[in-house]
Parts: sequence; C-alpha cells; structure tokens
Amino acid sequence: MKIVIDTQEMSFDIEGQKKLDLYGKEAFEMLSDLWLKTSWNQKYPYTFTWLGRPIIQHPEDMIRLQELIYTLKPDVIIETGVAHGGSLIFYANLLQALGKGIVIGVDIEIRPHNRKAIEDHELSPLIKLIEGDSAAPEIVKKVEGFIKPNDTVLVLLDSDHSKAHVARELEAYCHLVSPGSYIVATDGIMYMLHDVPRGKPHWKDDNPVAAVEEFLQKHPEFSEETPAWSFNESELNKNITAWPKAWLRRKK
Repeated sequence: MKIVIDTQEMSFDIEGQKKLDLYGKEAFEMLSDLWLKTSWNQKYPYTFTWLGRPIIQHPEDMIRLQELIYTLKPDVIIETGVAHGGSLIFYANLLQALGKGIVIGVDIEIRPHNRKAIEDHELSPLIKLIEGDSAAPEIVKKVEGFIKPNDTVLVLLDSDHSKAHVARELEAYCHLVSPGSYIVATDGIMYMLHDVPRGKPHWKDDNPVAAVEEFLQKHPEFSEETPAWSFNESELNKNITAWPKAWLRRKK
C-alpha cells in the first residue's frame, strides 16, 4: 500500500484513491497500525523496565491492563512466560497497592540470572515461580496448588506464541479463570508482522489470534471482550495494541 502524507495540506492519501484528514480519527488509526509494525521491528518494546526489570511490552497495553487489574482486584494473577520478570514485578507492584494477591510465573526455562534477579527483588514475596512446560498437566496442577476456593483469578499467556502452544495453554488454564475475569492471549500482533524484516511469513496464520478464534468456537462460556475505557474525552475507541483479539472474558 502506498501512502502519501502531506503536512502542508494536512492530508493522508492512500494510493491516490482515498484522501483523509491527516489529523482525523481514521488517519490516526491507520498511522497507529503502521507504527505498531515499525516499532516492533525496531524492538521498541525492548526499551522499558518496571522497577528495575525489563518488561518487553508496549506501554499502552500495560496501562490498559493495570486499569483492569485495579477494577478486577484479582487474588491470583497467572502469567506464562517469565523472560526477565518485568511483567511479574509489574503485577506484584499493582497487587501490593491493592493490599492482596500473588503472582504466579510459569516458564519452560527460567534462566538462573533472571530467577536470581526476581528472587532478590523487593516484591519477590508476592511472586511464585514454576519452571516447566506451561501447558503440561503436572505444571498446571502446581499452579492450581496456589489457588484457594473463591479466589478471583486472571490469566495472561505470554510464552510461546505459536498457534498450537497458545491453543494448549487456553485449554489448560481456561477452567481456572473466575467468572467475570479474563484469560488474555497476548501478542496477537504477530499476524500483522509476517511481512516486516524481522517477521516470519508463517506468522500470517500461525499466531495467537488463530488459536483464540478456534478456542471461542469450542467454549461458549467465553467471549472476546476488550475491557472498556473508564475515561475517554476523545473520539477514539480502539486500543493501540500488540494484543489484538486477546481479551477473553469468562461469562458470569
């Protein structure tokens, strides 16, 4: 697609067929989609930390998620995919502010230096680490051991983003999600990245969104439901997100 941006005419021309107001809503949304792709290719999400630990997330996704956590007030947050531990620290920090809850991090490999950094962190008392295949029954059983009856549970999937693995995780953890809470299949942006320099052609079909679509066909107790913005004085209504179609809410 060829786009011509004219800042003097304040126009956004798409292949000579459609001209938009450069400062209007539609142009903003198209530019945002392009920015998401080029920012991912430049590893922009790899420039952020939370209380000292790399978090590897787009800031908007973090801000939208924190508002959900504040509203939901979960007792347990489960995240598959630990990496440097920044997300675990972020969740623990929010739960600390709420005065309750634990974070469970699951990864097939927790590298020793990352484990040490997490365990040495001030918020480590709120974090439980489990090493192993996140979708394996024995690992899910260990996770279940930290959940009490009537706990409000939020699940975030951020490990292997292949369709097959996300599908396994959705099936493995969906029963732990509290009614009204969510299981979030992150990084569905992969389907948008199959044609960027750092992307892979097979990502067009092999991605979390594909797993989500199949999961929803089999699980009517869940619906795709992006949390509503609690404050909005703009005409905008869409997240600028690396997590498209990620939010699966368990019906009450």
